[in-house]
Amino acid sequence: MTARYAIYYAPAPESPLWSFGSGVLGYDAASGVSAPVIAPDGIAPAEWAVMTAAPRRYGFHATLKAPFHLRDGVTEDDLVAAGRAFAATRAAFALPELELTRLGAFVALQPKERSSGLDDLASACVEAFEPFRAAPDADERARRLETPLTERQQSSLARWGYPYVFEDFHFHMTLAGPVADGVAPLVTKGLTRLYADHVAFATIRVEAVSLFVEDAPGRGFRIVDRFVFAG
Repeated sequence: MTARYAIYYAPAPESPLWSFGSGVLGYDAASGVSAPVIAPDGIAPAEWAVMTAAPRRYGFHATLKAPFHLRDGVTEDDLVAAGRAFAATRAAFALPELELTRLGAFVALQPKERSSGLDDLASACVEAFEPFRAAPDADERARRLETPLTERQQSSLARWGYPYVFEDFHFHMTLAGPVADGVAPLVTKGLTRLYADHVAFATIRVEAVSLFVEDAPGRGFRIVDRFVFAG
C-alpha cells in the first residue's frame, strides 16, 4: 500500500513543453532524475529550489486522475493494461493555448479558454480508472477536508476520492508554489518570458495520458508508461 499511482497529462518527453516544465521544476519524471534548472531572472537558485519543491515532487503534469493506492487484488500490470485499452478508444487533439497564471499561492500554466476536449478527457479518466482505486484512509480524508470544500466537492471526495472532478475540474500544470505575494508578480513575469523563449509557436497535441507512480512516500513521482491514443 505504499506506492501511489496517478493518471496525468504529460507532454511527450521530446517536446519543448516537457523540456520547459521539467527544467523549471529541476526534475524529469520521464527519466526519474534531476533536470538542468531554468529559473526566472532575479530569483536566486536556492530560493527557486524552495519555490518549486512542492510541484517538483509530482513531476510536470496536469492531474486527470489524482494519486491513489491500488485496491486489494489489483496490480500495476492491471493498471497498465487498462491504460492501453483506454487509449485505444481516444483520439488526439490540440492542446489549447496556455498562459502563466496565479492559482492562489501557486503559479501554473492554464488554457486561455476552457477546453471541452480536456474536460471530457479528465472526466473519462476519473471514471475509467476508478475500479483500480483503493478508498482513502482516514488521515488522507482528513487532509483533504482541511481545505474548504463546497457540498458538491465533498460529495466528489466521498465518491471519487478527489474533490476537483467533473464541473470542478480545471486543467493546470503547476510550476511553482507556494510563492509569497510580494515575489509572485516577478515569478509570473519571469516564467512567462521563459515560456515564450522555450515553447513559443510549438504545436502541442494531447495524444496520450501517462501513468505516474510514487514508489514510496517522499519519493518523486515518475512515469511508468505513456498510453498513446489510437486516433
